[in-house]
This record gives sequence, structure tokens and C-alpha cells, in this order.
Amino acid sequence: MKSRAFNVSVPGAQGAGIPIDVARRLFRTMCEIRRFEEVASERYKLGELPGFIHLSLGQEACAAGACATLERDDYITSTHRGHGHCLAKGADPARMMAELFAKAQGYGKGRGGSMHIADVAAGVLGANGIVGQSMGLGIGAALSLQVQGRNNVVIAFFGEGASGAGIAHEAMNMAAIWKLPIIFFCEANMFAELSPFGTHVSVPDVADRAAAYGFPGITVDGEDVFAVYAAVKQAADRARRGGGPALVEAKTFRWHGHYEGDPQNYKSDADREKAETFDPIRQAREKANAFLGLKAHELDDIERKARERIDDAATWASGLQSPPASALTEDVYGEA
Repeated sequence: MKSRAFNVSVPGAQGAGIPIDVARRLFRTMCEIRRFEEVASERYKLGELPGFIHLSLGQEACAAGACATLERDDYITSTHRGHGHCLAKGADPARMMAELFAKAQGYGKGRGGSMHIADVAAGVLGANGIVGQSMGLGIGAALSLQVQGRNNVVIAFFGEGASGAGIAHEAMNMAAIWKLPIIFFCEANMFAELSPFGTHVSVPDVADRAAAYGFPGITVDGEDVFAVYAAVKQAADRARRGGGPALVEAKTFRWHGHYEGDPQNYKSDADREKAETFDPIRQAREKANAFLGLKAHELDDIERKARERIDDAATWASGLQSPPASALTEDVYGEA
């Protein structure tokens, strides 16, 4: 509903509105997400990571921009493609890597894997493999905040593939009725599993559906971390004031397949080439330098430290001992 959309400026393009410390944080987070996903892809191809992994390469601006608006006591609910969300909200990359390597030092003792990372202390209420369930979990968390009278908010991440699920409509309707402090954040990465956007979404923009529930919706450029930050901050500020839910849709692009190993036969040649031009980190670097005064050497240093942090996490996790077979029955049976 265009008339009810936020009046969002794009600070990166305007050259104002983003504090330097926030710009540094946004760039660092994006670089950490990029490197985490690169390492996960590399180690998976080497056969070191069991199970399936779903990567968010190309979508770094979404997680970084959205989560930078949150406080430690705010919550997020995530998806099967949730590494970036978890990192951006403050999860420990070393424990995340340990989980991917199926080691006992991981968040789920190595049993949950890539799709089930959670860190309640950091406000990460869990990634999960059930499409659309982040929204159901999200409104539960938002209701708890409302009942407790807390000035916190929830972001429920989902993809456009979940936008037609029953849980999506039920959650948005309930959030609107109760004016819950939640932001529904749609990462429209142009492909739902193996299906292009236009084959399963009936409207050009998922954000237009907010009109049916009576709350604001806006579509932003998911390649522009500053635009994402501005939109979500306005939604979060509104929710903290008791204004209720909002829907933010970020138009982004998934570089890799639905899962690692996906042959991506559903992508056209133009789609395959888009990964070379759609690069949120490159755009953030250019805008931070041109409009915000961050020098190239400072950005290089931030990126170097981000890469080192993730590489160190992977080295540590890969060197851990695998848990013994006896661990299979831990946390399964209670004491008589």
C-alpha cells in the first residue's frame, strides 16, 4: 500500500543520516557474513560439513542493515538461510562454525546443523527449516514483549517463497489486530527454492500485501545496506512507540543455488551473470567512501579483520574432536 509506506530517505545516496560508527558496523557485519558463507561453501565442497547448507551470498545487506537497528534484548526469528541473520544479531561465529562441523561445542552440540542455530542470550530465537515458521514464532515473541510491557521489537525474516504460506497471512493478521511490535522482513531474493518470483507471487511487490492488514509496507533496494537500515529503523522506532507491525521487503539476489550443489538449471544466463554486478558489499564500500568519508584503507582494514575473525572461527571448529557415539543419547532420556 504505497500511501501507507514509510517516508524513508536513502542516507547512503543522500550523503547524510548514517553515523560513521553505524556505517563501520554495517560494513564489518556484511564482510563477516560474506566470509562466513564463502568458508562454509568451501568446506562443504571438501566434504567437511555434513547435511545440507543454504547460503545467503549476495544478501548480506539485508541481515546487516536490519539487525543494526536492534538492541541486544530485541529478538529475531530466522529461516533455513539464516547464517547472516544470526551473525548480524550477535551470535558467535566460532560456535556457529562448530555447529556446521557437527562438533559438541556448537550451539546445538553439533546436532542441529546449519538450519537450527539459536542463541537466546543474543536474541536469536532460532533458524528453522520449516518455510514461513519464522513469522509464527515471531508473533509469539512479540506478544510476550507486549504482555511484559517491554520496549523491544522482533524481526521475523522470511523469503518471498513463504509469502503465500498460510502462516504468513495468519501471523500478519494477528499482529495487526493486536498491534504487536514486529517487523516482517521479506528477503525477496528472486527464487523460492527452484521457482522464479513471478511464477508464485501474484503481485510485483510482496510489501503491497501489508495494505490488506492495515499496516505500512515498503519495498527497498536490498543491495543498499543504508536503505535497508533506514527502512527498518523507522519501522522499529514506530513499533517501540506502540504503532504495531510493518512489512519491509528487500529486493535482493541469491548468488548461489537453493542449496549447495544445486545445479541452478532454473536460472537464465542473465541471472547467472547478475552475481557479478549485484554486490551489496561493493556498493556499501563505494557509498561509504563517496558520501560518508570512510577512506579506502580503513574499509580494507575492516574487511581484513572480518575475514580473519571468520577464518579463525573455521580453523578452531575444524580442529575440534568429533563427539563420541555415546553422545547420541545425551539430552534424550530423563532421569527416572
